[in-house]
Amino acid sequence: MKQPILLSTPHIGEQELKFVQEAFETNWVAPVGPHIDAFEQEFSQIVGAKHAAALSSGTAALHLALKLVGVKPGDEVFCSTFTFIASVSPITYLGATPVFIDSDRTSWNMDPSLLADSLAQKDRIGKLPKAVVLVHLYGQSADIEPIMQICDRYGIPLIEDAAEALGATYKNTSPGTWGRAGIFSFNGNKIITTSGGGMLVSGDDKLISQAKFLATQARDPQPHYEHTQIGFNYRLSNILAGIGRGQLMVLKERVTARRRNFAFYQKMLGDLPGIEFMPEADFGTCTRWLSCLTFDPNIGGIDREQVRLKLLEQQIETRPVWKPMHLQPVFASCECVNNGVAEDLFQKGLCLPSGSNLTNEELERVTTKIRELYNK
Repeated sequence: MKQPILLSTPHIGEQELKFVQEAFETNWVAPVGPHIDAFEQEFSQIVGAKHAAALSSGTAALHLALKLVGVKPGDEVFCSTFTFIASVSPITYLGATPVFIDSDRTSWNMDPSLLADSLAQKDRIGKLPKAVVLVHLYGQSADIEPIMQICDRYGIPLIEDAAEALGATYKNTSPGTWGRAGIFSFNGNKIITTSGGGMLVSGDDKLISQAKFLATQARDPQPHYEHTQIGFNYRLSNILAGIGRGQLMVLKERVTARRRNFAFYQKMLGDLPGIEFMPEADFGTCTRWLSCLTFDPNIGGIDREQVRLKLLEQQIETRPVWKPMHLQPVFASCECVNNGVAEDLFQKGLCLPSGSNLTNEELERVTTKIRELYNK
């Protein structure tokens, strides 16, 4: 039996180990240390952010961002519906209610026109949301500028969930750096990883300073442990920051490798009937964190599940694209501004193996098995 081909595995090199060894040799193994400061500075330089806080996860970063822009129980927060639940859960941590906005076809991300119409309607009834969470999906930026303009018009803070979009571009800038705050993830399957971890960035130094304070149990500056607020245990460890520093050094190479995977799939499968690949919007560059495509059975006679199960038999891991949040049972009662795009993508969409360490032989195994379905 051939070795399994997994969806998106960590890709670790030698430099990461050197930084970790340095942390051990200097005994900086606690959630403080020189790698933390260096990781924050180096990350800020790469994405073009003014300030950054290294945290235990992207979810933690989003939680703090929402809290620091003032989200409270009873508030509404607009959020992309086509995303992973971690984009939404922090809204509920704060007792607020998500309102979901559907996608456009151009980027698969939040549709600016739907957002504009919905905010205008909410304004008429005096119920504007406390914040907007804009997700940049599968390594591709949303169309940030019109969404930013809409939010500014109503004085609503924009928080960017760029967990899947490190290394992407939007008009020659990094997604995650336009809004009041942006968050990134270094989970094990992301384009770079610290095994677990995240980053909160902002142009507001006070927001980042307050985030670091809350992330370290909100300890007041006293020689003893004094607390006037409730905080969280959200800081990244010095060891994991060392891994992150090493990963940052090869970010461009990781993006190049994932884009190569996508180009290979597109070349080998693009002629098959009913297949369409996730488009790359003309306003930026997609990292192709995951290579996504759709299967229309009405055209090609093959549906997404047939492909997924065929590859599973061969120990090739794939995954349906995200199930929209408004279809999740836990959010069944939540409002959704729905144009049907996210639902259609979910019914047809599949993520193929996309790791930056995939070999040509592995890519060929994937495409050969898919073509076999069409050649029967």
